[in-house]
Amino acid sequence: MTKKESFLINRLKSVGYAFKGALLLLKTEASIKIQFVIALIVTGAGFYFSISLNEWAIQLLAIGLVMSIEGVNTAIEEIANFVHPEHHNKIGLIKDIAAGAVFIASVFAVIIGLIIYLPKIF
Repeated sequence: MTKKESFLINRLKSVGYAFKGALLLLKTEASIKIQFVIALIVTGAGFYFSISLNEWAIQLLAIGLVMSIEGVNTAIEEIANFVHPEHHNKIGLIKDIAAGAVFIASVFAVIIGLIIYLPKIF
């Protein structure tokens, strides 16, 4: 009988797997790379315009939401391609819905950016 690993060891392993997944996304997915660059630009803008703590919180939530949903979208696409590698209408629909979720999050992130930065620019 093997010794069961402690709760803490299992959590540390989980964090390691999650970190590996995040790096894999950043290294391999063009859309996440673009979103990461946008995140760096708006973070720089946040420092330049000295946005408030509340604005930072909302901006960081928007960045985290878009990048997280993009990761989920990528996972759904990978699963769909694995399950049904050739073109299939239902798989296409599933992929479109997942991409639509990223689009919705992105549109609202842009709106948040406009609400924060337009008054500071004009």
